[in-house]
Amino acid sequence: MMKELEQLPIPLLLWYRENARVLPWRSDPTPYRVWISEIMLQQTRVAAVLDYYRRFLEAVPTVADLSALPEDALMKLWQGLGYYSRARNLQKAARQIVENFGGVFPNTYDEIRSLAGVGDYTAGAVASIAFGLPVPAVDGNVLRVVTRITGDTGDITTPAVKRRITEALRQIIPTEAPGQFNQAMMELGATVCLPNGAPLCDRCPGAEFCRARL
Repeated sequence: MMKELEQLPIPLLLWYRENARVLPWRSDPTPYRVWISEIMLQQTRVAAVLDYYRRFLEAVPTVADLSALPEDALMKLWQGLGYYSRARNLQKAARQIVENFGGVFPNTYDEIRSLAGVGDYTAGAVASIAFGLPVPAVDGNVLRVVTRITGDTGDITTPAVKRRITEALRQIIPTEAPGQFNQAMMELGATVCLPNGAPLCDRCPGAEFCRARL
């Protein structure tokens, strides 16, 4: 597995620099903005999130604002996005930040992971993108990309395979650009190494050493 993965970071980051979609949470990746985007993007496509994200940040631009927002106003902002437990957990987490961290977004992986509604992937995304911590962010896109490139036939729905891939990525994530690396992996899975339909191998920065393509 490691041989193929070790070849990936440089071509992937060069590809991302040229091909990354322009998204509002990327242009100003504060912890709060990245966190809101990652929760909204769970089980929802990017195109569907953009207007909601803009309206949400206009209405509640800070953790303190979100913590104090009446529940009916919160639900109105979220209406149409579905999976309403995400919104309730966002507010629970905002109150945790206010009560336990003095209103300042926590800056370690474990503290971010302790927030309501935050799992391994979201904690990794926020820690790497907003704080520059070299922590993998492993979602379905990333699992698919890694198993294809490395020819791993393991079942990506099992915790053991996810742990193995997370550990392999931890070994190769570039310490000077962990947030860009994680976003590039997600971008590759969302736009090139597709789950349904033919992958666009001619556009992939890992095509030369991808075992699935070979």
